[in-house]
Amino acid sequence: MTLSRPPRALRAAVPALVAIAITATVGHATTIYRWVDEHGVIHITSEKPPSSVKAERLEMPTSAKRGGTTSAAGSSGGVKSAPVSPARAAEREEVLDSLRNRECVVALEELDRKTSASEPTSAAELRRLQQTADANCSSNPARRREQEDMAARLRVANGSTCVEARSRLGEMLEATGGRSQGDVRAQQQFVDEYCTAPVR
Repeated sequence: MTLSRPPRALRAAVPALVAIAITATVGHATTIYRWVDEHGVIHITSEKPPSSVKAERLEMPTSAKRGGTTSAAGSSGGVKSAPVSPARAAEREEVLDSLRNRECVVALEELDRKTSASEPTSAAELRRLQQTADANCSSNPARRREQEDMAARLRVANGSTCVEARSRLGEMLEATGGRSQGDVRAQQQFVDEYCTAPVR
């Protein structure tokens, strides 16, 4: 059994799938928008993008009660949202930070891989990845170092050594005999320590 890096479309869909799964079990949600600009740069915001932009809506659950954030009709007949509570704003920022962190780490990992000449690429693709990293990575130096470390771990987890390690572990688990429990445990420990992606 060979495990390889998931296709880009699947990786891009993961936040939406997680949001849908969580929202299905929670009654109240807040909206976050994920969209790609004309240069291919990924943006994640809580503000609705311009109407000309095709955005993916992620309904993120909050612990706020339904009655705490009701909508009121404005004088023009439109719907106006009530002020957002500090707790709800903090929850939204936490969700935004998590999604931006994921996009940052994936962009940094791809940028590192493509600039190391291990994969063919173009100047436009490198520029897109750099802009995605700039739009989503933290400006705090300590947090940015953490994100760069996560990107390095993601690269190792997606690399050939870990693909082979996961494949070998699968073969060891499927084998009916011939491998000691110690060998299997050591292989599992290696996979857990070095080959678990820090973001999904």
